[in-house]
Amino acid sequence: MKVAVIGGGSTYTPELINGFLARTKDFPLTELWLMDIDPQRLEIVGGFAQRMVRAKGAPFKVTLTTDQREAARGASYVCTQLRVGQMPARRADEYLGQRHGLIGQETTGVGGMAKALRTIPVILNIARDMRDVGAPGALLVNFTNPAGLVTEALARYAPDVPAVGVCNVPITTKMHLLETLEKEIDQRIAPERAELKTLGLNHLTWHRGFTLDGEDIWPRIIEAYLAQLKASPDPDWDVRTIETLRLIPNYYLQYYYYTDRKLEHQQHWPPSRAEAVQSIEEGLLKYYGDPAYSEPPADLMKRGGAYYSTVATQLLNAHYNDLGETHIVNTRHAGAVPGWPADWVLEMPCRVNRSGIQPLPADPLPLACFGLLAQVKSYEQLTVEAAVHGDRDAAYQALLAHPLGPKADRIQVVLDDVLETHRAHLPQFWK
Repeated sequence: MKVAVIGGGSTYTPELINGFLARTKDFPLTELWLMDIDPQRLEIVGGFAQRMVRAKGAPFKVTLTTDQREAARGASYVCTQLRVGQMPARRADEYLGQRHGLIGQETTGVGGMAKALRTIPVILNIARDMRDVGAPGALLVNFTNPAGLVTEALARYAPDVPAVGVCNVPITTKMHLLETLEKEIDQRIAPERAELKTLGLNHLTWHRGFTLDGEDIWPRIIEAYLAQLKASPDPDWDVRTIETLRLIPNYYLQYYYYTDRKLEHQQHWPPSRAEAVQSIEEGLLKYYGDPAYSEPPADLMKRGGAYYSTVATQLLNAHYNDLGETHIVNTRHAGAVPGWPADWVLEMPCRVNRSGIQPLPADPLPLACFGLLAQVKSYEQLTVEAAVHGDRDAAYQALLAHPLGPKADRIQVVLDDVLETHRAHLPQFWK
């Protein structure tokens, strides 16, 4: 079995390698192809990946390539973890927001839009290559941000290529809630005994249920969470908000609920998050390039993406081995949420087995949440159209629809800045 990783030069890749090494008995991988357009990074990260695999007895072969079609050829799974423009483009997204008095973030607001405009055509091209040369029914597993928006584009413009969007926030939240519960009962709880229930868009979800051995213990979880907030000198959320909703918001919702606080934080840059990550990556690449090492360093966790290897390999394993496990992923809900447009891509619990990704029935979110979600979904759909067609009017309307976008009389100025800043990666807008 062949798995291809597009963006194999990412500093995340060694964690993914560890995930595959831990599952060799259940997931019979024979070929892992790492593809990247940056040959220098590919040589450093890919060389380290090869040493990792050799140190464990070489249970599968690691092949390095800069040829995307060859990487996809015959692959049963293609994982995308790329960044168009690399880290300098992320930094540009952040400061683009800052100089216009907007949220500067890689997935949220104007920065997230800029990244989506660069990324969607590239991901759709990967889907076309999979259609041409991939194994029949090969699954595209997208980790590239903004994951939900990219999956929306795949659902609309590559519907014949099975695809799913994945994020590590749900599993991180689940593990944090488990830690709280374990402290309460002073007992270790195996993660597979618990399931988190969440609904929304990627980086715009509300967690609203938690089961242990099939029993719903959300009232207990929410009370413990409220107790933590009340005891904290600097709580993440206003207590009244959580008491009213009886939900736990995805932490990215702080950009919407506490915009002024986030804008104030931006005034203290540098370093922005991209600049901090650039510094971390320099150390990681130096470590990876040392032939003496074959185990990932502890500093890898500073890069972000906790449980990334767990999310990735569990999903592929559940699909390949027809396990019927529940995973929180991004996919079209196809009517699983009554009253919501069936073609919307949502982040929600789904059953994963050999036949694919099946959304599980879910009650709609309360109106206090749905209003924001619908507004952001409108922005997502307009951004997809803008990215695919190079449509400047759709891009303008996307910023008009976005709750974190500029005021109407500033939209054209911001949009012109976005397109000029990333001109090299937005050829569809400069025909």
